Amino acid sequence: MTNLFEAAGLEKSAPRPLADRLRPQQLADVVGQDQIVGPEGTLTRMLNAGRLSSMILWGPPGSGKTTVARLLANETKLEFEQISAIFSGVQDLRKVFDRAKLRREQGKGTLLFVDEIHRFNRAQQDSFLPHMEDGTITLVGATTENPSFELNAAILSRAVVMVFNRHDDAALEALLARAEKVEGRVLPLDAEGRGALVAMADGDGRTIINLAEEVFAALPSGSKPIGRDALTKLVQRRAPLYDKGRDGHYNLISALHKSVRGSDPDAALYWLCRMLDGGEDRLFIARRLVRMAVEDIGLADPNAVVQAIAAKDTFDFLGSPEGELALAQATIYLATAPKSNGAYVAYKAAMRAAKEHGSLSPPKIILNAPTKLMEDEGYGEGYAYDHDAPDGFSGQNYFPDEMKRRPKFYEPPERGFEREIVKRLAYWDGLRKKRGG
Repeated sequence: MTNLFEAAGLEKSAPRPLADRLRPQQLADVVGQDQIVGPEGTLTRMLNAGRLSSMILWGPPGSGKTTVARLLANETKLEFEQISAIFSGVQDLRKVFDRAKLRREQGKGTLLFVDEIHRFNRAQQDSFLPHMEDGTITLVGATTENPSFELNAAILSRAVVMVFNRHDDAALEALLARAEKVEGRVLPLDAEGRGALVAMADGDGRTIINLAEEVFAALPSGSKPIGRDALTKLVQRRAPLYDKGRDGHYNLISALHKSVRGSDPDAALYWLCRMLDGGEDRLFIARRLVRMAVEDIGLADPNAVVQAIAAKDTFDFLGSPEGELALAQATIYLATAPKSNGAYVAYKAAMRAAKEHGSLSPPKIILNAPTKLMEDEGYGEGYAYDHDAPDGFSGQNYFPDEMKRRPKFYEPPERGFEREIVKRLAYWDGLRKKRGG
């Protein structure tokens, strides 16, 4: 139906944002997602085979999820319906489903695009299932969150998950080239400025187009190319892609932890600074450093946990930004320390044994006998005071009588300080065998 603006010819003459003018007209024009829409892409093969399943599009902002959904509706001749889980409720869903049913009766299908689908609760997500199963709708959901954690298993079992990648520098450069072609001129940036613009976009295609539009608007044709510093003053730097409450939070702390475990101080510092730059809670980082110290270093360097706790105390004392140097120092210390999970493995093995054997009592030989009755029952009888034994070691049994001594819980590797512990344990084992303990 033609609206008044179209009838008057005003809509065509109205200014359109650069992002709208650059919107791809076919799937093959989508940049940076060849694994999905390239010649051998998942979606390309699906369309060539003449079948279209419901799907979940998972990827960071500005990676092309909405664009692909719109183009998909065009290429399959399905009626396109779009809703946002942020602004829609049960009544909105019912209206969408009713319209889709009516179209189905008329022989036309519906592609329902649900943006931020993870924002729907479990019951709302379940409402899609019968309409997906009977073919009333082909569901295309978009999410920036891990579908494994945020979407019902029932939906995931009926949909194909397609993973959109963060745009790399080559993809962002391709978008800039398209913008320059549409504008009919080159961006007035020198090589350093252009590189800074790509870095500011942080992998977001929508952002780099908007930034380019700001530059075009601020610097008319014939302007002298500007560099990094002038560009920084011209446009506001976009915050890094990092959601402290979601995937980014867990992905980056995982990267930091594994870099420390892998003894790579440079990578560990990089991920630490990514988290600091993204606004992560500094005390959350400090707590994780303490965990790394006890889980991955342990007694190979007993000073590691001291360093980690000292970093936390230093940050508490100095605050930000000075206290962040203490977190960096602790990160370097942990990454360069000898590694051992011997204590961690021993703890888990001992916990399994404690649960497996139940409430066994300690052997009477090591129990105190504060009353005559307990003394008569044999409590403490035959106990050997280790300090009075040769070598300060009695070799007596400390496990429950019903529980035979088993393979060791704690088997330290010969790294760092634990080399000395290995020698001590071997020495005590020899004495224990000699003395029949």
